[in-house]
Amino acid sequence: MSIRTVDAVVIGAGPNGLVAANALVDAGWDVLVLEAQNAPGGAVRTAEVTAPGFRTDLFSAFYPLAAASPVIRGLHLEEHGLSWVHAPQVLAHVLDDGRAAVMHREVERTAASLDEFARGDGEAWVQLAAAWQKIRDPLLDALFTPFPPVVSAARLLRRVGVAGGLDLARLAVLPVRRLSDEHFAGDGGGLLLTGNAMHADVPPDAAGSGVFGWLLAMLGQDVGFPVPQGGAGVLADALVARLEAGGGRVETGERVHGIHVVHGRAVGVRTAGGQHVRARHAVLADVTAPVLYRDLVAPDQLPPRLLRDLDRFQWDHPTFKVNWALDRPVPWSAAGARGAGTVHLGVDRAGFVDMAADLSVGRVPERPFLLFGQMTTADHTRSPAGTESAWAYTHVPHGMRWSAQEVADEVDRVERAITRVAPDFGSAVLARHVQSPADLQHANSSLRDGAVNGGTSAVHQQLFFRPTPGLGRPETPIDHLFLASASAHPGGGVHGACGWNAARAALGAASGTGALKRLLSRTVWDRVLRDP
Repeated sequence: MSIRTVDAVVIGAGPNGLVAANALVDAGWDVLVLEAQNAPGGAVRTAEVTAPGFRTDLFSAFYPLAAASPVIRGLHLEEHGLSWVHAPQVLAHVLDDGRAAVMHREVERTAASLDEFARGDGEAWVQLAAAWQKIRDPLLDALFTPFPPVVSAARLLRRVGVAGGLDLARLAVLPVRRLSDEHFAGDGGGLLLTGNAMHADVPPDAAGSGVFGWLLAMLGQDVGFPVPQGGAGVLADALVARLEAGGGRVETGERVHGIHVVHGRAVGVRTAGGQHVRARHAVLADVTAPVLYRDLVAPDQLPPRLLRDLDRFQWDHPTFKVNWALDRPVPWSAAGARGAGTVHLGVDRAGFVDMAADLSVGRVPERPFLLFGQMTTADHTRSPAGTESAWAYTHVPHGMRWSAQEVADEVDRVERAITRVAPDFGSAVLARHVQSPADLQHANSSLRDGAVNGGTSAVHQQLFFRPTPGLGRPETPIDHLFLASASAHPGGGVHGACGWNAARAALGAASGTGALKRLLSRTVWDRVLRDP
């Protein structure tokens, strides 16, 4: 039996785990990252799975949150091989009748596209973008810092005033359909807002969907939907290179089997291969909350109420993804889609509601909403000249078995939706690679049943309700154990904030005032989790 000692062990080499490890290394800690898969990156990985020379992002692909995140920007990953590139247009939503709402990098051009749906909608978009610029920095700080974000929230209120603060509070719970109706007379603006809202799993008529659509749309207008040149995996490679340059280590193929807890304190981990690693200061877990609390920590080490709360933990909708190697660019009917890195398609505004209703009752949507990525359009290195590396994903219900026939039926629905807006698509396909929810989970155990956001984004599991009712912070009921995954606040997306917040909490707990901080945290946890 081998035993090693380090300052901190990070479980999982996804982007949050790698960000946390980098933050700790910057503080001078000896850090070891243990990753179960044979490659680092978690859901940020690239491989040739369709045809030789065609590079496919296996999970996430476009990164507005990473480009805007003060956490990612502060790591200066361009010094370690990361280079962001952009498609000519940010995003297009194409309709079956040939029209398209197009988001350009320039707000005036986006406005012109929306004016084609209804005169005056362009000016409404310009006003939304101007309001975003006014609050951008303090709002992002507030979103990405541990709850409650006292300092950044105060800065935000100073900038917008009391009335503006109330408007933002209303936006936080507004359904995206209502937000669209309040700003736009035509469908174009609503398509952009609602399509972006559907990147999460909150229905368009549900509270909170508006803020997701608005945030992602404004980020797209602000920083675009950039991609790492060479593939999503380059982002993970840069995080690993930076970590190793600082003395940290990543070991792949090392699945953590359990966390050692002694007298209420996490003191290390053991791996499936029999390795034991002691942690002087902290264990940080870039795994989902159910995995951390159900699989890695013995139940007798946790408050009974936390375990009961986990029974109510809700996963986000599963994802079904299809990847293609195309012998030419996608033959879109709508000219506006041809230069867009991301294309939304398959439904009109009413269709968003129909799809959400299907998912809510466990029915596979016959007309799915698709997010379509044109990766070579965004990055010429992804496939041979004149070709396209493309993918599409959609959300599907929980509880499917995903037999060969069910997979084939869903691929048919996806490709029929594309053919309605790109009639010759089928003739361009050289090869296809399918990732069902079961395939996604097999490739990355954190993607439970194909859920990619570490738990639902609905309001009942956000802020201090994430992952269960509590503090909304990375601290756990066990001293020196920190939740660093998307199951923690602020949730899904490649922004690094979950890992950064966990690293900051670990450093604070190990500081000169750490004993007091741990005592206060333990007292609050005891009050929150105490049985009535």
